[in-house]
Amino acid sequence: MDNEVLTPEDVKELAPLYEAVVLALKQVYDPEIPVNIYDLGLIYELNINKAREVYVKMTFTAPNCPMADEVMAEVKHSIELTPGVSGCRIELVFEPAWDQSMLSDEARIALGYDVFDEDEK
Repeated sequence: MDNEVLTPEDVKELAPLYEAVVLALKQVYDPEIPVNIYDLGLIYELNINKAREVYVKMTFTAPNCPMADEVMAEVKHSIELTPGVSGCRIELVFEPAWDQSMLSDEARIALGYDVFDEDEK
Protein backbone atom coordinates (compact mmCIF):
# COMPACT_ATOMS: atom_id res chain seq x y z
CA MET A 1 0.00 0.00 0.00
CA ASP A 2 1.36 3.39 -0.90
CA ASN A 3 2.03 6.03 1.72
CA GLU A 4 -0.81 8.34 0.76
CA VAL A 5 -1.76 10.83 3.43
CA LEU A 6 -5.41 10.92 4.39
CA THR A 7 -6.98 14.25 5.24
CA PRO A 8 -9.21 14.56 8.31
CA GLU A 9 -12.16 14.52 5.90
CA ASP A 10 -10.90 11.26 4.36
CA VAL A 11 -10.57 9.71 7.81
CA LYS A 12 -14.10 10.80 8.75
CA GLU A 13 -15.48 9.41 5.49
CA LEU A 14 -13.63 6.09 5.89
CA ALA A 15 -14.41 5.62 9.61
CA PRO A 16 -17.65 3.63 9.05
CA LEU A 17 -15.83 1.37 6.57
CA TYR A 18 -12.99 0.86 9.06
CA GLU A 19 -15.54 -0.16 11.71
CA ALA A 20 -17.21 -2.53 9.25
CA VAL A 21 -13.85 -4.16 8.44
CA VAL A 22 -13.14 -4.60 12.17
CA LEU A 23 -16.53 -6.32 12.50
CA ALA A 24 -15.62 -8.55 9.53
CA LEU A 25 -12.34 -9.48 11.24
CA LYS A 26 -14.24 -10.32 14.42
CA GLN A 27 -16.11 -12.99 12.43
CA VAL A 28 -12.87 -14.93 11.86
CA TYR A 29 -11.82 -17.25 14.68
CA ASP A 30 -8.53 -18.87 15.51
CA PRO A 31 -9.00 -22.60 14.83
CA GLU A 32 -7.53 -23.60 18.19
CA ILE A 33 -8.76 -20.81 20.48
CA PRO A 34 -12.46 -19.86 20.79
CA VAL A 35 -11.74 -16.14 20.31
CA ASN A 36 -11.79 -14.06 17.14
CA ILE A 37 -8.49 -13.00 15.58
CA TYR A 38 -9.09 -9.29 16.24
CA ASP A 39 -9.60 -9.71 19.99
CA LEU A 40 -6.70 -12.16 20.12
CA GLY A 41 -4.46 -9.31 18.98
CA LEU A 42 -3.42 -11.01 15.75
CA ILE A 43 -4.12 -7.88 13.68
CA TYR A 44 -1.06 -5.64 13.94
CA GLU A 45 -2.08 -3.05 11.38
CA LEU A 46 -5.27 -2.15 9.52
CA ASN A 47 -5.29 0.60 6.91
CA ILE A 48 -7.77 1.70 4.28
CA ASN A 49 -6.73 4.04 1.48
CA LYS A 50 -8.85 6.52 -0.51
CA ALA A 51 -9.55 3.84 -3.11
CA ARG A 52 -11.08 1.77 -0.26
CA GLU A 53 -8.40 -0.90 -0.52
CA VAL A 54 -7.75 -2.60 2.80
CA TYR A 55 -4.26 -3.50 4.00
CA VAL A 56 -3.89 -5.86 6.95
CA LYS A 57 -0.69 -6.82 8.72
CA MET A 58 -1.32 -9.85 10.88
CA THR A 59 0.32 -12.71 12.69
CA PHE A 60 -0.60 -16.02 14.32
CA THR A 61 -0.23 -17.22 17.89
CA ALA A 62 2.44 -19.63 16.63
CA PRO A 63 4.58 -19.38 13.47
CA ASN A 64 3.89 -23.00 12.53
CA CYS A 65 0.08 -22.71 12.57
CA PRO A 66 -1.15 -25.57 10.34
CA MET A 67 -4.31 -23.63 9.47
CA ALA A 68 -2.52 -20.40 8.44
CA ASP A 69 -3.51 -20.54 4.77
CA GLU A 70 -7.17 -21.26 5.59
CA VAL A 71 -7.37 -18.48 8.19
CA MET A 72 -5.73 -15.95 5.87
CA ALA A 73 -8.14 -16.93 3.08
CA GLU A 74 -11.04 -16.47 5.49
CA VAL A 75 -9.72 -13.04 6.54
CA LYS A 76 -9.42 -11.95 2.91
CA HIS A 77 -12.87 -13.30 2.03
CA SER A 78 -14.51 -11.69 5.07
CA ILE A 79 -12.96 -8.30 4.31
CA GLU A 80 -13.76 -8.46 0.60
CA LEU A 81 -17.42 -9.20 1.41
CA THR A 82 -17.61 -5.97 3.41
CA PRO A 83 -19.68 -3.45 1.44
CA GLY A 84 -17.52 -0.59 0.18
CA VAL A 85 -14.22 -2.49 0.14
CA SER A 86 -12.56 -2.46 -3.28
CA GLY A 87 -9.74 -4.90 -2.51
CA CYS A 88 -7.66 -6.46 0.21
CA ARG A 89 -3.99 -7.23 0.77
CA ILE A 90 -2.73 -9.22 3.72
CA GLU A 91 0.84 -9.31 4.96
CA LEU A 92 1.76 -12.12 7.35
CA VAL A 93 4.49 -11.23 9.84
CA PHE A 94 6.03 -12.87 12.90
CA GLU A 95 7.80 -9.84 14.35
CA PRO A 96 6.99 -8.85 16.96
CA ALA A 97 6.10 -12.31 18.18
CA TRP A 98 2.54 -12.62 19.49
CA ASP A 99 2.08 -13.05 23.23
CA GLN A 100 -0.81 -12.97 25.69
CA SER A 101 -0.35 -9.27 26.45
CA MET A 102 -1.91 -8.58 23.02
CA LEU A 103 -5.28 -10.05 24.06
CA SER A 104 -8.18 -7.60 24.30
CA ASP A 105 -10.13 -7.45 27.56
CA GLU A 106 -12.93 -9.37 25.80
CA ALA A 107 -10.50 -12.14 24.84
CA ARG A 108 -9.02 -12.26 28.36
CA ILE A 109 -12.52 -12.70 29.82
CA ALA A 110 -13.45 -15.36 27.23
CA LEU A 111 -10.29 -17.30 28.05
CA GLY A 112 -10.79 -16.99 31.81
CA TYR A 113 -7.96 -14.57 32.55
CA ASP A 114 -8.34 -11.85 35.14
CA VAL A 115 -8.57 -8.64 33.12
CA PHE A 116 -6.82 -6.69 35.87
CA ASP A 117 -4.04 -9.20 36.58
CA GLU A 118 -0.87 -7.35 35.60
CA ASP A 119 1.36 -10.35 36.49
CA GLU A 120 0.44 -12.04 33.20
CA LYS A 121 1.79 -9.16 31.12
